[in-house]
Amino acid sequence: MTTLMRRYLTPLILLLGAVLSAQQAPDRSHPPQPGPVPALNMPPIQKRQLSNGLPVWIVELHEVPVAQINLLVLSGSADDPPGRFGAASVASAMLEEGAGSRTALEIADAIDFLGADLTTGSGIDSSAVRLHVPVARLADALPIMADVALHPTFKKEELDRLRQQRLTALIQGRDDPQTIASTAFPRVLYGPRHRYGTPSGGTAETIKTFTPEDLREFYTSTFRPDRATILAAGDLTPDRVMPLLEKSFGGWKAQGAAAPRQTIAAVDQPAARQVYLIDKPGAAQSQIRIGWIGVPRSTPDYFPLVVMNTILGGSFSSRLNMNLREQHGYTYGASSNFDMRAAAGPFAAAAGVQTDKTRESLTEFFNELNGILKPIPAEELSRAKNYVALRYPGGFETTGDISRQLENALVFHLPDTYFSTYVQNIQAVTAADVQRVAQKYIAPGRFAVVVVGDQKAIEPGIRALNLGPITVMTVDEVFGPKP
Repeated sequence: MTTLMRRYLTPLILLLGAVLSAQQAPDRSHPPQPGPVPALNMPPIQKRQLSNGLPVWIVELHEVPVAQINLLVLSGSADDPPGRFGAASVASAMLEEGAGSRTALEIADAIDFLGADLTTGSGIDSSAVRLHVPVARLADALPIMADVALHPTFKKEELDRLRQQRLTALIQGRDDPQTIASTAFPRVLYGPRHRYGTPSGGTAETIKTFTPEDLREFYTSTFRPDRATILAAGDLTPDRVMPLLEKSFGGWKAQGAAAPRQTIAAVDQPAARQVYLIDKPGAAQSQIRIGWIGVPRSTPDYFPLVVMNTILGGSFSSRLNMNLREQHGYTYGASSNFDMRAAAGPFAAAAGVQTDKTRESLTEFFNELNGILKPIPAEELSRAKNYVALRYPGGFETTGDISRQLENALVFHLPDTYFSTYVQNIQAVTAADVQRVAQKYIAPGRFAVVVVGDQKAIEPGIRALNLGPITVMTVDEVFGPKP
């Protein structure tokens, strides 16, 4: 079923199911309570290592004859050297743009011939090469993956092409209110020289300066076996996959000295609420971001925060979405999110709203942000916990899903029992827990408020709310000079 079909048919199916249930059970005075949510029973993680010490995590899934092999390196954009923001992102993108004796097109052709999919990329805390392949072609695909991961060529002509693509994307982003808001919000929280205050893909200034030698140096000092792990999930066994991995990756040796891990500097929270207004003349919508610096993934309050945010803005039936979308019709969707990283990423409540409803939307945002500080009704708490618990197994449906879960476990040092006890930990969250973390991590009176929209149309209404001092920013102040 296509996404479009699901979008329109699912509500009809749910409505039909509700009608049939009502006909079969006319007495609704005592509706049945939901039973206990079953725990997730995930196959065990079998841990091995290659002759060079490279760790291998294996999860057997024999329902479908495919395999997912991810090479995860614990170095991402957080490890970009100062003043070289974007190095990890560009270097990881260059891995598949020529490796070993193959050009970028030859790599793509060879992977397509095998019915496989090979991707590279970087995140905040890690980088990865990911291979999805029919198990019958695994032996043929692994050498190509190993070439991409271990023998990139960093050709100048490929870098120039990639550079131009990224500079073009930055120019396009300057004209997109959503991109402007998403770039401006961390910038006002962390500052333009902090790694979290700049886009992970780099800025026009840094992207222009990268040379093949720069990227090779960064790659050699960070993309190393002593920072890597292979994650293998699918229709395979250790006895079968380990010899193949040994043949392709067992000879990988570190070259030169490792780059020091960059320290993410702590940043003070806003002392008082302040509004940042970025003019986008003629914008049909105003993009709103409200929040401050959140928490690292290691927070002991992780599970209460998941439940609290589900209630506030982390689901379709959340308070923010039901208010701004369903009740008032100001937006197609409103949400909130804690971006949890190795260090504390931002917390943001967000929406794109009608220009002529910007003032009213800000009012409703703060109504809900203040409202979440109050005690949570038992029914709403139970609904949120069941929502999280029942959705959780959906993150383990495919080999790709499971490999991404393993990546999170590796990057954030999660215990081996994390997946099997997740539902239990969610269900153990109490109303007191939710209120405690809300009062600790939600501070509407100190939040930064970023609004991107038509300044002439929205500024008078925003000023009338008296949310705090208003700073007017230009697009150049958000992105830097034009490429």
